[in-house]
Formats: sequence, C-alpha cells, structure tokens
Amino acid sequence: MCELRYYFRYVFPLWALGVLTNWWFDNRITIRIRGALYRPLFKRCGRRFTLACRVTFLNVHNIEIGDNVYIATGTWIDGLGGVQIGDEVKISPYVVLASTSHCFRDGSVARGGSRTAPIVIGRGTWLAAHVVVSAGTRIGDGCLVAGNAAVVKDIPDGMMAGGVPARVLGPTPDTPGTVFARSDTFAAGE
Repeated sequence: MCELRYYFRYVFPLWALGVLTNWWFDNRITIRIRGALYRPLFKRCGRRFTLACRVTFLNVHNIEIGDNVYIATGTWIDGLGGVQIGDEVKISPYVVLASTSHCFRDGSVARGGSRTAPIVIGRGTWLAAHVVVSAGTRIGDGCLVAGNAAVVKDIPDGMMAGGVPARVLGPTPDTPGTVFARSDTFAAGE
C-alpha cells in the first residue's frame, strides 16, 4: 500500500508533468512555468526555480533545491541517497547527479545491489555540460566544474575542477560579465 501511495504522490505526477510540458520549447516564460509546476514535488524547492524540458528526476522526495536554481535540458538526477542543490546553482545540459551507485558481488553487478550517499552542491556553483557527480560527493560554494568532468571526490569552495576523475585546477576565475540581459546584445539604436 505504501508503494502505491508513493506512485500516486510522486511517480505519476512526474510522468504527467513530463507529458504535458516536455513538448514546450524552452524560453524565459516556459522554464519558469515548468519550474513552478514541478516545485511541490520536491522535498524542498526555493523561489524562482527554472527548469528546461526533458529533465529526469528519480526519488524527488529526497531532492532539495535552493532559490534561483536553473536546470538545463537532458539532466538526470537520482535523489535516493539525497541531493541538496544550493541557491543560485546553474546546471548545464546533460548533467548526471547519481546519489546511488551499483555494487559488485561474486563478480557480477546484477547481484551486488546499490549503495547510497548524499550529493551536496554549494551556492553559486556552475556544473558545465555532461558533468557526472557521484554519490557521496560535496561540491563547495562558488565552484565551476568543467564540461565532461566526473566528480568522484569533494571539491572545496571557490575552485574550478575538471577532468576524469575531476581534480582541482585552481580558483574559480572572477571575470566581469558584459551581457546580463538579451537587450545587452543589441546594437545601440536598433
């Protein structure tokens, strides 16, 4: 009975929202609406959550999301072991956050079961495209994880990391931006 209740509380609504919204193209309006529709399903979800299409969530009852978080298309997040995403985090396309990992027993992954461990992503961090974050890792505040990296151990605050497995490359660069809105890209007078 408990599993049936879980399906009606989480699994079916996730599926229905996907069917209803994944065909929407992504723009400033649709990612806000999609985020607002998904918010009630999470353990905790902050304000101004924006969500692109075709994002897969598993075990949303253990996923906590801060304020001003954006998750891009194709991302896959398994919250079974617990996932905490801090405020102002940006997750680029096709990122994987796997709070579970398969285990081997008698030389076979089929008999090994799984282990779970939480993932924590600190405030203001950016995970570039195709990053994989393994169970039991913590990425600090203000970090940049380069594209295609595999994070298998903790990354301290304010660091840039990359590679397979990811290693710290140095401090996150603090460079001034030149574009803050689409209108900044238009030539004056147009």
